[in-house]
Amino acid sequence: MSKTPQHIPLPPAESLTVEFKSDRKRLSDDDLVQALVCLANTEGGELWLGVEDNGAPTGLHPSHSNLSGLTGLVAARTSPALQVIVESINLDGVPVALIRVPKSTHSEVATTSGHYLRRRIKQDGTPECVAMLPHDRRSFTSRIGLSDASAQPVAGATLEDFDPLERERLRQAVRAYGGDSVLLELDDDQLDAALGFTTRTVTGEKSPTLAGLLVIGRETALRCFVPSHELAFQVLEREDVRFNEFRRFPLLKVLEWLETNFRAYNPEHEVQIGLFRVPVPRVDLSAFREAAANALVHRDYHKLGAVHVRLDDQGLTISNPGGLVEVSPSTTS
Repeated sequence: MSKTPQHIPLPPAESLTVEFKSDRKRLSDDDLVQALVCLANTEGGELWLGVEDNGAPTGLHPSHSNLSGLTGLVAARTSPALQVIVESINLDGVPVALIRVPKSTHSEVATTSGHYLRRRIKQDGTPECVAMLPHDRRSFTSRIGLSDASAQPVAGATLEDFDPLERERLRQAVRAYGGDSVLLELDDDQLDAALGFTTRTVTGEKSPTLAGLLVIGRETALRCFVPSHELAFQVLEREDVRFNEFRRFPLLKVLEWLETNFRAYNPEHEVQIGLFRVPVPRVDLSAFREAAANALVHRDYHKLGAVHVRLDDQGLTISNPGGLVEVSPSTTS
């Protein structure tokens, strides 16, 4: 912690990474720790102690005049111990404390009383601190690479939710695209186990995984057990909607459906190269296939929202819920 007050500008307003906390009536230790946990479990950021919600600095409570023990208090009341940096700040003669909070990159942080919290933006644009529900925690651990959601068993699903036609579509894809020929020699049970489509439950029974349902699951099973899985394909021409449909097919089927419909809106024009005229499509199909497959496979299935493929006058846009897996700086070379 800095020993002398620093002159650092106050942010204009609260945001996802900035929190103001009044200390006129002495902010309780529990409220302070919970606010810091919220920041750590989201994007990290800054907590300004001694500042009102409207951004007016009103100063620290006399019991907080000595900030030297604050880092130890936060570490002792969080699990794993949250390491914050505390600085004394002078805002126009008013002493406040700036607490810098790192973003959690190894696991979600909880208070020692068992509260898991995160930060979000409300509809009016202001931030709030809310509980991390079970699906939030699963999404968090997947995002930072601590768990593989695709390998988890899907509660309530059975092997009857697999579609034999989709398994045959998978085998045909292996043949057509030069996949591992060993897979073609396996029977259904062996194929499912080799590709991680099934796993053993605590009772020893086979259960479909999320990956299994996504690749060879029946559409009815996907609607029931994976409601977040959906693909939207939209074609806009100026102000007109030429195509706008949503599908919940298994992955291989939905990719075939998408490419079939996309081809109709991907015209080619010829380019003269020497003695030859070479057809050049508006969008390269190989790049399109890879982008669409990445959007479907690498989305966050804990979050609701469709994968959107939109073709308009500006070009092609493919988006999905979620993002890349977080990587701790300490693990990079």
